[in-house]
Amino acid sequence: MIRGFIAVACLGLIASTAVYAQNKEQKRLENSGDVMQEIMDIPDNIPQSVMDKAKCVIVFPSVLKAAFVVGASYGRGAMVCRTGHDFRGPWGSPAMYALEGGSIGFQIGGQATDLVLLIMNDRGASSILDSKVKLGGDASIAAGPVGRDATADTDAYMRAEVLSYSRTRGLFAGVSLEGSTLRPDDDATADVYGRHLTAREIVLGGHIEVPESGRHLVAVLQKNAPRNESKVSASK
Repeated sequence: MIRGFIAVACLGLIASTAVYAQNKEQKRLENSGDVMQEIMDIPDNIPQSVMDKAKCVIVFPSVLKAAFVVGASYGRGAMVCRTGHDFRGPWGSPAMYALEGGSIGFQIGGQATDLVLLIMNDRGASSILDSKVKLGGDASIAAGPVGRDATADTDAYMRAEVLSYSRTRGLFAGVSLEGSTLRPDDDATADVYGRHLTAREIVLGGHIEVPESGRHLVAVLQKNAPRNESKVSASK
């Protein structure tokens, strides 16, 4: 009787530990949705013309500058891409991502900062799906324009594969992330979905259901940028 109770208790402890690990990443994914919603509610946020042309969006909630100073820690978040050929369908399921090292071009002291990256063309999306990339090296990056009426039609924005933004203490602005590296966080993705999946399988597979913890993020993107308005030839 006692042995049976102990065995059940041990199994419960193991199960609860597994659930906790999953909930940690699911909570991060939920936070990504909250951050994206809050940013879209800011009057002078990402220009509509930029959102409409983005292939993918990556959200990193609560990144600390101090972590990047020592170059050891990193920010974690989620990427969502449009589905279908040439990323012209509705927003799909999220994959978890990590941002590491480099020099972040803003001064925030020890305050947490939310980061948003927009992937603007097929080449940028493909490189980020496959492996770790160095921003400013393997993938070109620029601080994104701000303001709903602003455009991304200047040469600097047109050439960039990634546009980046930050939000700190209520201040929303474009930010430089050159020198940082971006990679799929496969372990975190496995915790969210309960099985091993690569970012490429999730984004390009077209059959992975959006997890409950990612529905808010996907819904925010679908509401604010439901259609890909970029020219097909511009993404090749």
